[in-house]
Amino acid sequence: MIKGVHTDKAPFVRFSDGTEPPLSQAIVSGGLVFTSGQGPLDPATNEMPADFAAQATQVLSNLVAVFEAAGSGKDRIVKCTCYLSDRKNFPEFNRVYREFFAGCSPLPARTTVVAQLVREGVLVEIDAVAEV
Repeated sequence: MIKGVHTDKAPFVRFSDGTEPPLSQAIVSGGLVFTSGQGPLDPATNEMPADFAAQATQVLSNLVAVFEAAGSGKDRIVKCTCYLSDRKNFPEFNRVYREFFAGCSPLPARTTVVAQLVREGVLVEIDAVAEV
């Protein structure tokens, strides 16, 4: 059985014309939850931090909010795919990521790539998979 997940504790971005994108925040299937890419918008203010570390922290917080809505959590994440807009942010990303997942063992498997992200000003986006 496939189930969609939605929470107001993570942003659900709308297009400039007010329409919603054709996706779910996450899908639960086969004991796993798969998230869509999470960006750095603060769900309370709908604003995006300017600096990289703050964006990375917000993205990880949004990701965990979606997992919690699906009945999972940070300690059950098995795989992250991380997208950085600029390679120069990789050392700072590693610092924020390591700090965020401190105490989780084992750490999630991870792929990190440099990519052109869709929304202007977004410096980092992450999608992930976790056990439910």
